[in-house]
Amino acid sequence: MTNLSHVELDKQTVTTAYALWAPVYDLVFGAVFERGRQAAIAAAERVGGRILEVGVGTGISLPHYSRECRLCGVDISEPMLRKAHERVAEFDLTNVEGLWVMDAEQLSFPDDSFDVVVAQYVVTTVPNPEATLDEFARVLKPGGEIVLVSRVGAEAGLRRALERGFAPAARKLGWRTEFSFERYKKWAERTSGVHLIERRAIPPLGHFSLIRFAKDSGAQVVRPGFAQETYPAARAAS
Repeated sequence: MTNLSHVELDKQTVTTAYALWAPVYDLVFGAVFERGRQAAIAAAERVGGRILEVGVGTGISLPHYSRECRLCGVDISEPMLRKAHERVAEFDLTNVEGLWVMDAEQLSFPDDSFDVVVAQYVVTTVPNPEATLDEFARVLKPGGEIVLVSRVGAEAGLRRALERGFAPAARKLGWRTEFSFERYKKWAERTSGVHLIERRAIPPLGHFSLIRFAKDSGAQVVRPGFAQETYPAARAAS
């Protein structure tokens, strides 16, 4: 067993954790993550078009997008998505095409479906981050962008030691504390047609970063064995 393997996540842990978070998520994390949400929405709107929010959660971001953007949302947690459906109805968000219960590592959308893929505070909560990023790149149209807001682990020092110490407890809450930027860089380097275009610390403390990747025009990322006709077979939360 490696030093990292004992703190890796599994889908059941994440699903259970976010079912518990659903009733209080906006209250606990709404203000904490606001600056990151604003940065992600602004970056996505600069591209515009059809936007996929992976880990849409309670839909807290959805009312803040321009109505000119067409939005789709997926989340692994059905209780979180029920809150998102309520928010769509409350704000009459007619630009939301749909919300689906879906695994970020196995998106049921065809290749090249979206102009932007947004994932806020998601990559460090999935069992296989690189496989998830592969899926983002696959469903992204050539010329589009992946927009992430993510916690980036410290490379050294006291903060790194604290992150390692807190990792087992964080896993039970549904996320990782320890996730270096090097993993993002290595993923981009080995993914043909995708390159990093921005990394920017989010105020006030800079523990979270806005990270943007672009997919080159003409680039294609394919998931072996993927059946295009599966969309939109994913189960919608009711």
